[in-house]
Amino acid sequence: MANFVELIKSSENVLVDFYATWCGPCQTLMPILEELKEELGEKLRIIKIDVDRHQKFAAQMGVRGVPGLFFYKEGKLIKNTSGVLAKHEIKSIFDL
Repeated sequence: MANFVELIKSSENVLVDFYATWCGPCQTLMPILEELKEELGEKLRIIKIDVDRHQKFAAQMGVRGVPGLFFYKEGKLIKNTSGVLAKHEIKSIFDL
C-alpha cells in the first residue's frame, strides 16, 4: 500500500472500500459501487482493499468494521463510516 497517498490524490473524489470476501454487507455494497462506477466514470475513483490480505494497513487506517468506507475529496479525508450506504448517500457525500 506504499502508493496509497498517490492513489487518493490521483482523482478529485476517491472512495476507498475496505471489504472482506466473507462479509455479507460487503457483497450487498458491491453492485452499488459498480453502478456508481458506471454512472460517474472519472468523477469518482473507487479503490477496493481486502482487509484479510492487508490487515496491517486496515488497522493503520483505523478500519473498525467492514465494509469500511473512506471518502476523500482532493486528497483529504472528508468522512469515514462502516456499513452499507445507498447510492444516493454516497453521491451526496461527494456532492455529485
